[in-house]
Amino acid sequence: MFPYTKVFQATAFTSSSPKEVEILKEHLFCINADGLIEKVVGPDADDYKYLLDLYQGTENFHRLADGQYLLPGFIDLHVHAPQWAQSGTALDLPLYDWLNTYTFPLESKFSDIHFAKDIYENVVTTLLANGTTTALYFATIHKEASLLLAKICAEKGQRGLVGKVVMDDPEQTPENYRDANTQTALADTEEFILTVKELAKSVKQGVYPVITPRFIPSCTDEALKGLGELAAKYDTHIQSHCSESDWAHTYVQDRFNKNDAFALHDFGLLGDKSVMAHCNFLNDDDAELFKNTGTAVSHCPISNAYFANSVIPIADLHAKGVEIGLGSDISGGFSPSLFDNARQAVISSRMLDDGVNPSLPAEKRGVPNSRITINEAFYFATAGGGESLSLPIGRLAENYAWDVQIIDTTIATAKLPIYSTNEDLFDVFQKIMYLARPENIREVWVQGEKVHSRM
Repeated sequence: MFPYTKVFQATAFTSSSPKEVEILKEHLFCINADGLIEKVVGPDADDYKYLLDLYQGTENFHRLADGQYLLPGFIDLHVHAPQWAQSGTALDLPLYDWLNTYTFPLESKFSDIHFAKDIYENVVTTLLANGTTTALYFATIHKEASLLLAKICAEKGQRGLVGKVVMDDPEQTPENYRDANTQTALADTEEFILTVKELAKSVKQGVYPVITPRFIPSCTDEALKGLGELAAKYDTHIQSHCSESDWAHTYVQDRFNKNDAFALHDFGLLGDKSVMAHCNFLNDDDAELFKNTGTAVSHCPISNAYFANSVIPIADLHAKGVEIGLGSDISGGFSPSLFDNARQAVISSRMLDDGVNPSLPAEKRGVPNSRITINEAFYFATAGGGESLSLPIGRLAENYAWDVQIIDTTIATAKLPIYSTNEDLFDVFQKIMYLARPENIREVWVQGEKVHSRM
C-alpha cells in the first residue's frame, strides 16, 4: 500500500549549482527502503495531495515543525580521528614542531585498542551531532585500531571512509611511531582493505577503506609505489596531504625536483577517488593535473590559518575545474563543525581578495576575484564533498542518499534572529549558515536512518 518507507514534508535548502542555493518550500521527500530519495514532490505536482492524504497520520510520515528546515548532511573530507584528543591545544607551534612534539606521540598511543576506542567513539558521535553524515578519516599506523574506527562508524550509522596511515620512512618519522618496515606497511594496508570491504557488505550507509600515505615526507618511494598499486588493484579511495605548508612543499621539491601533485601522480595516487588535503601551493600546472585526473582538494580553512603559511586561492582553483570539498582537519583545525569551517572559508577568501598588509596601497594589497560566497561554502560542505568522493551524497535530490540535518531555528538557548513568519527564505538560509550551533541541529539522518537526536 505504501510505495515509500518514509515521507518527509519540509522546507529544504540544497545546492543547485556551486553558486546557487535551491529553496524547496514545503516539498515532500519520498525515501525508499535503501535510504535513497526516490521522489521529490513540490506542492504544485499532481500527486502532492494524494501522497499527503496517503501518509499523513502514519508512523512513516514526518512533518517538520514551524521554524525547522532541512539541510543536506555535511561531508567532512579531512579528519584526523585520533587527534580529537588534542583538539584545541598547541596551535601556536609551526607544523613540523606540532607534529613531532604533540601529534606523533599522541597517535603512537593508539596501539592500545582500549585507548583508541574511547576517542574514536567520541569523535564519531561528536561529528554526527555537528551534522557531519560522511567523514573521510585518517586513523593511525595501527591496523587493529584503524579497523575499530571503521566498525564504530558502521555501528553509529555514519558513512565512514577510513585510512590506515602509512609512515615507513625512518628519516622523517619518529622511532616509536612508524611502520615496522615497508613490507609490513603494505601488507597491513592490504589486509585492512580486505577486512573493511567485508565489513561494508553489512553496512547500509557504507564504510570504505582508503589508501592513506600520511604525506610524502613520511613515506619511502617503495611504499608510495606499493600504495598506488594497491589502490588500482582494489579500486579504493586515496587520501593524503599535498603542498600544505612552506616546509612540506619545499621538502618534496628538494626530494623529487617537482611539486607534490606530480610526485603523487607518478606513484599512481591521483584519480577520481583521490582527495588531497590543503593544497595551498598548487600552481597552474598542478591544478590542471588535478582537473584532468579528477583529484579533489579538501579545503581546510581553519587549519590553514594556523599551519599552511598562506591563504589558498580556492575560488581560482574551482574556476579552473578542480573539485573542491570542505574539511575540518581535526585537530589542525580546532572545530568539529563544518558550519564553522564554511564561515572561515568565506572569511579567508575575503582576506585574500582584500589583502592583509595595510602598508600597501589598496590596488596592490590583495588578489582580485578571490572571494567566495556562503552559497559556495555550503556547496563545498555538501554537494562538492559528494562529487569529490564520487558518491551520490550531498544533495536533496532524487537518487541521492537521505543524509540530512534538521535545523531548528527556535531553540530557546540558540534562537536565530527570525522574527517574521514571512521572512525571506534565502535570508533564513544565510542566518542558518552563519549562526547555527550544535543546539540547533535537532536530528541527523544517514541513508534513511536517524543517527542523532537532540531533545
